[in-house]
Amino acid sequence: MSGFKYEAIDSDGRSRTGVIEADTPRQVRSNLREQGLIAVRVDALSEKSVSGGWRWSLRRGLPLSELSLLTRQMATLLNAGLPIDQTLNALIEQSESQHLRQILAGVRSEVLAGHALARALSKYPSVFPELYQTLVQSGEQSGQLSKVLLRLADYMEDRHALRQKVALAFIYPAMVTLVAVAVVIGLLTYVVPQVVNVFQNTHQQLPLLTRALIGLSSFLRSTWFIWLAALAAGAWGARRALKHEPVRYRFHLWLLGLPLIGRLIRGINTARLASTLAILVGSGVPLLTALQAGAGVLGNLPMRKALEETVRMVREGGSFSRSLAHGKMFPPVMIHLIASGEASGTLDQMLERIAVQQSQEMQTRVATLTGLLEPLLILLMGGVVLVIVLAILLPIFEMNQLVH
Repeated sequence: MSGFKYEAIDSDGRSRTGVIEADTPRQVRSNLREQGLIAVRVDALSEKSVSGGWRWSLRRGLPLSELSLLTRQMATLLNAGLPIDQTLNALIEQSESQHLRQILAGVRSEVLAGHALARALSKYPSVFPELYQTLVQSGEQSGQLSKVLLRLADYMEDRHALRQKVALAFIYPAMVTLVAVAVVIGLLTYVVPQVVNVFQNTHQQLPLLTRALIGLSSFLRSTWFIWLAALAAGAWGARRALKHEPVRYRFHLWLLGLPLIGRLIRGINTARLASTLAILVGSGVPLLTALQAGAGVLGNLPMRKALEETVRMVREGGSFSRSLAHGKMFPPVMIHLIASGEASGTLDQMLERIAVQQSQEMQTRVATLTGLLEPLLILLMGGVVLVIVLAILLPIFEMNQLVH
């Protein structure tokens, strides 16, 4: 049986959509007629066969939190002894998302056609990435699919939590920056011109700071559209330029050289790689396959290139630790722990230790960076406002001195 997405009209003339399983589209239409529905459109659930909006729908990915929940539910059902097809059917019935039901129905159709689960998942690469497929294949081959899926769910939940911590840590500095910029722009474009009108009637020689502020205000008010267009063009140009790999490589390499940000980026990518390799190696995936899948989780291009070079050296017979140290992109503590794991045969445990250690160190660095940014932004904003206030008050002080 295969999965089909249908559009139909009921007896009241209302449109209905859904997913149904049958052997052929003709059987789908027959089943719908038995339910009092008139089929308008029937298409197989497949990324290759589905067209238009349905194709786009099936190619959309799932949020990491939703995918981890789905994985944990699948592991629980398999651990309870349910076959894969019944497990997928249960997930389809309890899912509240039409998008997810379509995906699971398509996967179940592939499984019922005799394909392995990993191959069925490979039909939807935007939903189930290569790492996911590799682990499922390893679990199927070892006969421990439920245990592998549980580890995979833990891995995705930890990664999601780490991503949220980093994002939340930078929310406050970003808000302070936006407020500061808005306040300064408001002062320069509204407050300063109002004050200038008062001083123009006095015909006095204004202080240099006041004249400079008036000139800056006039300049911004007359050229704001140029700056806005330049900002939009710069953002568009930077985005286009970063699509070219050589430009993106140099930009990522420059980021790694920055004092605090570089260490933060290196730590995030190292923790992500170590946790990925730990779950892959611990699940019985060969080291070369694990390294190839691990390259996909590295967001920094120079670090990814270094890992790809490591894969080449390991394939030629080199040890993992020495090959990884060759690129000089990863922390020395990671190299030493990997060497220790290779010597003692506990590589997966050492990789797990690296992941935990790098995650904790990264969180400390994020806290340090945000702790420095917050007071610096406040001081910078206070300094700019102070200069503007002084520029406004200086002529008033001079007028008072003339009166006395």
